[in-house]
Formats: sequence, C-alpha cells, structure tokens
Amino acid sequence: MGASIAQLLAAASLPDSDTPGLDAELLLAHVLGKPRSYLRTWPEREPTAEQRDRFEQLLARRCKGEPIAYLLGNQGFWSLELQVSPDTLIPRPDTERLVEVALEVGPPGPARVLDLGTGTGAIALALAAERSAWQLTGVDRMAGAVELAEHNRHRLALGNARFLASDWFSALADQRFELIVSNPPYIAEDDHHLRQGDVRFEPASALVSGRDGLDDIRVIIDAAPAYLEADGWLLLEHGWQQAGAVRDLLLGRGFIGVQSWLDLSGHQRVSGGRWHE
Repeated sequence: MGASIAQLLAAASLPDSDTPGLDAELLLAHVLGKPRSYLRTWPEREPTAEQRDRFEQLLARRCKGEPIAYLLGNQGFWSLELQVSPDTLIPRPDTERLVEVALEVGPPGPARVLDLGTGTGAIALALAAERSAWQLTGVDRMAGAVELAEHNRHRLALGNARFLASDWFSALADQRFELIVSNPPYIAEDDHHLRQGDVRFEPASALVSGRDGLDDIRVIIDAAPAYLEADGWLLLEHGWQQAGAVRDLLLGRGFIGVQSWLDLSGHQRVSGGRWHE
C-alpha cells in the first residue's frame, strides 16, 4: 500500500523553509491538481506512485532552496494569478505598493502608461485590470520575459495591455506617456542577500545594478523626461534604504513634487515625481 495524503505531509521535511507546512501542502496540491482544501477534506486518499515520486522530487528541489513559485509555475500578485519562470523575477507583495501609488497619482480617465522592465507583466497587468481606460505598455529587454508577459496578458484577457522587447526606452521612439512605472534592478553587486533565499535562483539581471544598486535607476531618471507628457509621473520601486538617494536623483533631473511612499512594513519603498516642462 502507498502512503496517504496525511502521511505524505507528516513525513515531508523542509528544514530551511520559513513555512514548511504550507510549502508541502502547495506542492502536493499542485501534483494532485487539486486545491489545498482537498488535502484536508480527503487526508486518507492515497496518491498514485507517480504522484508520490513527483512530490518527492519537488520537495528535494525545495530543500535546495528553489523558490516555491518556480516549482508551482505561478504566483499570485494583486488580484491576479500569474505564470512565472526562471527568466523573470518572482512578483512580490512589496511591489503591490507601486501599483497602489500608480492608481493614486495616475489620471482618472484615459492615459498611456509605461511599465519598464515588466518581467511577468505583473505591474502592467494589475494596472490594466484596475483601469480599463488606461493603455498599458510593458517593456523588457529579455525575450523570454516579453513572451511570458504576453502569455499572462492573453490568459487574463486584458486587451488594454501590450508588451514589447526594449532595453528600457530603446524601442519606444517618440512615444510619450502620462505615467511611467518601474521596479528596476536595485541591489548592489556585493549585497550579501544575493546569496540567500529565493534570489539565488532568480536572474541576476533583474536584481543587480552596479556598486550601489542605483545604476539602472539613474538611467531611467535621466531618460524618462523625453518620454513623459507635461505633468506626467515617474514612479520607481527601490530598496528600503535608497529613498533619499532616489529623491535626490529625481530633484537633480528637474522633477517636481518629489516624494516617497511607505510600504506595509513602514519602509520607504516607492519614490517619484512629476515632470514639468
């Protein structure tokens, strides 16, 4: 006889995970193709030998630190369920603050909105879902990311978003936007966090930006005015200790109304300003 659902979960060992029970349940539910509630409703059910083997393989990968989102192939963000892959950064709850701020400062009516470094398309698609009158453009220099974002857009049936391959603004020619948002790479190249947790498995190009983590933010702030309408906003997610430096860069480039917004942990997570020609 094989092991039951309850026995498999009881035997699962994920010593380095902060949420071992949850991780095991998510992986087993994924293997079974069932919601987590099924595990509690039918604890005595016995998965097939193939399902047990698949579960053990996923547990072994999780034990090595591979992110749960990559193992499942999806991640919740805002009100959306997004497909993810090792080609892109895993959408994080902190980035939902950028979405909230964009909804606060963005025009109430029709607007053209640009998401730089879109990855899975998370920010662009969240905004597209909330503002049907907005036209979202998401760009990424990685072809795999653009393909994944477009897949997510199609699956969510959001017709007011599009995705392009572009190294920041390189493919946008003379286009202008009322709002530009970005969660760019902002980790310093020698940051010890790069050797810990999920980020060990995520693409370095989506994380690291020079010696102080601000190289890409500098590029965006310097170039953005050429792509902003008058009084258009630029909003940037950044590290919790970088807000002052980002505000200085915005002010130095001539942005007005420069400010920072707190995340749920009380850290300054998003900074931005308006371009006033």
